Amino acid sequence: MCAKTLTRMDLSEAVYREVGLSRNESSQLVESVLQHVSDALASGESVKISSFGTFSIRDKSARVGRNPKTGDEVPISPRRVLTFRPSHLMKDRVLAGTKK
Repeated sequence: MCAKTLTRMDLSEAVYREVGLSRNESSQLVESVLQHVSDALASGESVKISSFGTFSIRDKSARVGRNPKTGDEVPISPRRVLTFRPSHLMKDRVLAGTKK
């Protein structure tokens, strides 16, 4: 497995090379897209990116969990969690290990 992590800087550099915007404009574009996605998720909307996947918010109810080390029961409070469901195309690309 590869230990490389894709960062905001990598995304803005890719926009700079492939679209032709300046580095500053590319960085602003990436930040704007990420801001729109996070705002939509924060307001409870799902974000669907075609051929990539769907980000959504799921409400989890309160439950009783166990400490695996001691076996003690611990109450787990209700919370909202972010989930990602990849598209079939993305699943196929990951299984195949291809870039494009």
